[in-house]
Amino acid sequence: MDTIFALSSGAPPAAIAVVRISGPKAGLALERLVGKIPAPRQAKLGRLRDSAGALLDEALVLWFPGPKSETGEDCAELQLHGGRAVVEAVCAELATIEGLRHARPGEFTRRAFANGQIDLLQVEGLADLVMAETEMQRRAAVGAAGGSLSRDVEGWLSRVLTLSAQVEAALDFDDEDDVGGLGPEFESDINDLAEDLHDALAAPQAEMLREGYRVALAGPPNAGKSTLFNRLLEEEAAIVSPAAGTTRDVLVRNIALGGVPFTLVDMAGLREGTGDVIEAMGIGRARDELERADLVLWLGPEGEGPDGAWEIEAQVDLPGHETKTSPDFRLSAVSGEGIADLWQSLVAEARSVMGGLGRTTLARRQRELITEATEALSACEAGGDLLVAAEHLRLARSAFDRLTGRAATEDMLDALFGRFCIGK
Repeated sequence: MDTIFALSSGAPPAAIAVVRISGPKAGLALERLVGKIPAPRQAKLGRLRDSAGALLDEALVLWFPGPKSETGEDCAELQLHGGRAVVEAVCAELATIEGLRHARPGEFTRRAFANGQIDLLQVEGLADLVMAETEMQRRAAVGAAGGSLSRDVEGWLSRVLTLSAQVEAALDFDDEDDVGGLGPEFESDINDLAEDLHDALAAPQAEMLREGYRVALAGPPNAGKSTLFNRLLEEEAAIVSPAAGTTRDVLVRNIALGGVPFTLVDMAGLREGTGDVIEAMGIGRARDELERADLVLWLGPEGEGPDGAWEIEAQVDLPGHETKTSPDFRLSAVSGEGIADLWQSLVAEARSVMGGLGRTTLARRQRELITEATEALSACEAGGDLLVAAEHLRLARSAFDRLTGRAATEDMLDALFGRFCIGK
């Protein structure tokens, strides 16, 4: 197996640059650069030299012999001065050592997975942690990367194995007096486990947390959507004009407030009978966005918005603006009236839907497999055919194995590890 290396910290220049090395020749690389291998897990100051003896840098050097390392292999870490020339010189020297090469994206993490240091659920959590931009995303990802969901799955799997053992015993010794059939406790244990899985499926969707709570601003032309869009973003993202139909396409912007990620969507004004082909296309896309949104802020005539939309009485600073009998919010995007209250309510609503700060979330893949296990358990009956029960329990075990990655396809793994940067 090749030994890999890569810059694992941010792009230089920086105060410190961390270069990681993992593989069977990690120790040889240290001997070539530093002259010796330091004591395990102790930072030592070393002089790094090239093959001609020229000084490359003075750096902190750490040695992590496998299997007690992040990847499960022999690993080394060089904490260099963070200049671009220093990093390039050290990496160029590492590349001259036979058996060493630059790491591919996600390869360190993939080796950790292959060597049993982490499971697939932790890998997915780590990928989300690397991409986290808000406090809510960070807390949820930290839990997954730390193995919170993995521990739940291992507990479920242990319970299924116990149930499977009961079925196998009943099958093998069905004609013996000292081993009875499946009693009522079997069905009770099945129901308890299925209920726990149903509770787990109530977790928020990871995709919503990753992409942000999607809020669409909708209404007829000149209702003030783009002005409100700009005010919420605090930037001139959308063109504002008194001419009807100015917004022709969907505008999407991401923003975080109160540690919560949002996706704000501005769109073409909704109206019937436009003779403008381009505007008509924009209106079609706007209607698609209404279906996709988690919440719609309706700036049009009261009661004409989608079900569940928040009624917004906008442009309250303008004389003769269209009033509403029972608006959820009265706003002026120009003066700022009502904007703070709207944001506060949006944050509270998003947190309630997403499950609050730090709650475990489920990605689509995870949700589908837990659902598959739940359905398999629900098909087991204490008084039914033992062979059928054994098969359904096997299907539940298979779903849990795919959850943790004990049974995973290479295509799926390639797609997952491709989300990581080089050096992770």
